[in-house]
Amino acid sequence: MQAELGIDPTHWGWVVGAFTLTYAIFEIPSGAWGDKYGPRTVLTRIVLWWSLFTTLTGAVSNFWILLATRFFFGAGEAGAYPNSASAISKWFPATDRAKATGIVWMASRLGGALAPLVVVPIQINFGWRTTFYCFGILGVVWCCVWYWWYRDYPFEKPGVTKAEMEEIGAGTTREHHSLPWASVMRKRNFWTILLMYHTYCWGSYFYLSWLHTYLQKGRGFTENEMRYLSPLPFIARACGNLFGGWLSDRLVKTHGIKFGRCIVGTVGLAMAGVFLMSAAFVPGKFAAVICLSLGYGSMDCMLPVAWAICLDVGRRYGGAVSGSMNMAGQMGSFLSSVAFGYMVDYFGNYNDALKPLAFMLFVSAFIFWRINPNEQLVDGDEIPALT
Repeated sequence: MQAELGIDPTHWGWVVGAFTLTYAIFEIPSGAWGDKYGPRTVLTRIVLWWSLFTTLTGAVSNFWILLATRFFFGAGEAGAYPNSASAISKWFPATDRAKATGIVWMASRLGGALAPLVVVPIQINFGWRTTFYCFGILGVVWCCVWYWWYRDYPFEKPGVTKAEMEEIGAGTTREHHSLPWASVMRKRNFWTILLMYHTYCWGSYFYLSWLHTYLQKGRGFTENEMRYLSPLPFIARACGNLFGGWLSDRLVKTHGIKFGRCIVGTVGLAMAGVFLMSAAFVPGKFAAVICLSLGYGSMDCMLPVAWAICLDVGRRYGGAVSGSMNMAGQMGSFLSSVAFGYMVDYFGNYNDALKPLAFMLFVSAFIFWRINPNEQLVDGDEIPALT
């Protein structure tokens, strides 16, 4: 795509940044809509929008049209993960939420790992545009299955027993919530969560926006080598999600929620910083892939924990709180994706541009330990009991 449309590293940074900018802006309203109207309807709308703009991406003819497409793409896709978190808060007890969130994120990373194995053959045989058309169709199929199968509340789903609803802590009526922003925005815990996720995304979004470019242009991998090696960081990340969520819930049960959440997040981010910094220094290109993979896996041990914390402190307002966190994170993604292109031009190589991203991961690790998962953002908010 970059070659056909004549896009250099600086302009490519704006392409990936345009998506994250609008994605960040619309995270809060989309997450709040999930709290109010339920993730069944909102996620269906989000994925239909995703399918449309995925298809339109395959039809772009120049940089400016691509930039506009990505801009509106981000606005519609925003809220996908906050609504997933909202669904988890309604269907899982508190002690299983990190593990459930870890499975959701693990599945997304497995998709990233499998994508090159599917995308590269399609691209070689039919061109890069066909890839976007195929995935757009798959999104529509997903929407049909999701809307038919999922229900916003356990009591709406046939076959769910009273004992299961008691274990979940679910009520028997639909409830609509609007987060009391004036009160929440005075809470230090709220801003600590946002700042932690913002600095984390400086390191994280590199893998989604620049990894393939880095491996090809910065490390000299061929397209054929990319097919087999670029999935490795995503496989490591999938394992990190599953392990981090499981470990956090286990430690919560044995050592309390503060230790169980914060130790996993803090150590995972610190190790990610070490591995990303190492990738900038190692001379061998295969050693760099190993470092990047270990960094991605360590980083994602934190991810399900951070989203579980949003449910811990947000309770029934989990969609809005996680949307706020992800908004702050995506602002970091936007800034880092644009800045990375300029840093490559400034330093004259891709490796030195990794170092500031690694530093931001160390900052995020320090902030994570200062989060208090025991402190509810809305005083007196409780999960409704079965009536």
